[in-house]
Amino acid sequence: MTKAPSDVTPRRPAGTSATDHLSTAERMARGKAARTAASRQDQEVWEPSSQRPDPVALLQSQAESRVPELVPIRYGRMLVSPFTFFRGAALIMASDLATTPRSGLSVQACGDAHLSNFGVFASAERNLVFDVNDFDETLPGPWEWDVKRLAASLAIAGRERGFSRKERTTVVGGAAEAYRTEMAKLAGMRDLDVWYSRMDIDKVLGDLGQELGLSGKRRAAKEGSELKARAEKIVAKARTRDSMQALGKLTEVVDGQTRFVSDPPLIVPIEELVSESDGARLTERMHGLLRSYRKTLQSDRQHLLNQFRFVSIARKVVGVGSVGTRAWVILMLGSDGQDPLLLQAKEAQASVLAEFVGKSRYSNQGERVVAGQHLMQASSDIFLGWDEVEGLDGVPRDFYIRQLRDWKGSADPDQMVPQGMAAYARLCGWTLARAHARSGDRIAIAAYLGSSKAFDNAIASFAETYADQNQRDYDALVHAASVGRIVAESGL
Repeated sequence: MTKAPSDVTPRRPAGTSATDHLSTAERMARGKAARTAASRQDQEVWEPSSQRPDPVALLQSQAESRVPELVPIRYGRMLVSPFTFFRGAALIMASDLATTPRSGLSVQACGDAHLSNFGVFASAERNLVFDVNDFDETLPGPWEWDVKRLAASLAIAGRERGFSRKERTTVVGGAAEAYRTEMAKLAGMRDLDVWYSRMDIDKVLGDLGQELGLSGKRRAAKEGSELKARAEKIVAKARTRDSMQALGKLTEVVDGQTRFVSDPPLIVPIEELVSESDGARLTERMHGLLRSYRKTLQSDRQHLLNQFRFVSIARKVVGVGSVGTRAWVILMLGSDGQDPLLLQAKEAQASVLAEFVGKSRYSNQGERVVAGQHLMQASSDIFLGWDEVEGLDGVPRDFYIRQLRDWKGSADPDQMVPQGMAAYARLCGWTLARAHARSGDRIAIAAYLGSSKAFDNAIASFAETYADQNQRDYDALVHAASVGRIVAESGL
């Protein structure tokens, strides 16, 4: 099933030093010249045009390729709050950003860099690292689009927490400043040092005291201590989120056999989803997907995967924006039957950025996701790979495969106080800069950003204006549900 990597000439990000081999002075000049195309102050601009697409129609267009009975769950999750709406509205924002000024400097973009798509997970060396952790929409594109999506998510989350305008400006401006200052730092580093750079969570916690103001007044110290304790709790919880924990939650033993629990529609074993004959055919095809996907892994990881045997599969509803795309959890066991490996095969459709920045160089969308993740992440899942499989309807679909859980965890914005969100925002800003520096021209981007707060202030202003737009779009979806234009299923 696995196709060879595309032989199409790679469409590299504009301004990438790895192929241009320009001098440092030339790359700095390129960055400063980019201010002519879009000044730093221009980055605050958001004003919907009269030709702006209907946001509900954009969401409905995505539903056409998704599992019909799951689409109402997606709408229901988006309707929980303006922030959950924003999480599912990556296409809407990509369409909007395409009309805004851009510098012309590109990177491997995440495409959906909101604050909940950052988190901790285990590196191959079994260290906890903090990084971007969702790449369904990754594609070469404008670096500022990722920054703006992160900034808007912080403003929206801050509103839901009741933060004042001043507090939100501090949070968002801090994220932009962290991105800018970290990019400047990376611009002065050797290429190999940039590539090896990562956010080790133990170091983050060690530095957290200063970031949370522990050296300040007694009240700040008390609040900072509580925030640090909460962060340490998140890390401790992440270390328990592994295959054994997932096995206990998602499976049960019946007549001595391990099988997936049934919790429709969120998790449905294959034998309950389709007829026995169709289930057998689909199971064999997914088994074939696993055999074939191995070829996309490093040889040592192929050897490791061969130690596990395929047991069963189930359909699982995941995320917010992803709901309705096909996602399967796959149970594999080691030789003693008590050594679990849970994989997730998740459908990869075209990036929401593709319509606005050009199609991917990869014919398989799963390969696009994997390649983008390898470019942006300092350390990726050892079982991350891709392939294609034909569904029961005869339609071939692209998938990427990874471990279901491997010490994964993220912060809950619903529990954040202003000081904590500000620290988290800076962490996300630093991390995004490192991810972008791996693929884009960090020297040119740093030169564009400069040393003043002009960019920071512009992004803080943009975030507030776009949060207003997000509220209007959320209200439009609420109205669409109330008049029966869409069907939403809540509580799932």
